[in-house]
Amino acid sequence: MKKIFTYASFILLGATMVACATSAITGRKYLKLVDSNTINEQATLAYKEFLTDKSTRVVTGTSQATAVKRVGNNIAAATQRYLQQKGLADKFNFNWEFNLIQNDDVNAWCMPGGKVAVFTGILPLSGTEGGLATIMGHEIAHALEEHSVAQVSNQMALQLGAQVLGAASQMSNSRGVAVLNQVYGIGAPIGMLKFSRNDELAADQAGLIIMAMAGYNPNDAVKFWERMAAAKSGANTPPEWLSTHPSDARRISQIQALVPEAMKYYKK
Repeated sequence: MKKIFTYASFILLGATMVACATSAITGRKYLKLVDSNTINEQATLAYKEFLTDKSTRVVTGTSQATAVKRVGNNIAAATQRYLQQKGLADKFNFNWEFNLIQNDDVNAWCMPGGKVAVFTGILPLSGTEGGLATIMGHEIAHALEEHSVAQVSNQMALQLGAQVLGAASQMSNSRGVAVLNQVYGIGAPIGMLKFSRNDELAADQAGLIIMAMAGYNPNDAVKFWERMAAAKSGANTPPEWLSTHPSDARRISQIQALVPEAMKYYKK
């Protein structure tokens, strides 16, 4: 039994070493055991299903909907220029899409492949287009840093153990979807939550750079998160170690420290 365990560990270590990738903006190392296109294709299908669901109300023709598309397209264009300058444009096969959703939840997200949804419930906190760029830059950063790919790969490594190397080379779309659902589904183990907190902080860093490249002042990010913290004041929020997001105080402090670096990318 000990020999089998040692062999499995060796295989898993080998898979980890050959499947280590570097994120596009922050330069973080992450495990990559699944092809990005597999995740992007499934995200595209999921996004289409979300938009066409009877319970989803896509807002069109309003000044707010126009602002979401304008800010999103500005960020996408700036991001594309950055990737081209870094020689990384071929790495990302993004088909950008930005939609405003009528929903009172204070939320926004970006699926792998550049599929973005902004809920109307978060707009009162965004305030200005700079605040909206903060929100969208942060969410888009998750996709550019391939946090979903890393999460799926981490879950595969935990679940498959010695079989992970074979899974990495033979993985089908259906398996990718199953793992993706488990990573982002209800009841994720606490041990996996730290990945999410680290990803959130990395998305803050990358998001500042992204919004700056698109012509939005990174200082607006501090103001947005201060408004967000004030809105949550007194709410029954879980302690940071049980949350998928960093505490407001920690987030604001880090963003303030990162603004000077992000300002180097800022052009009005």
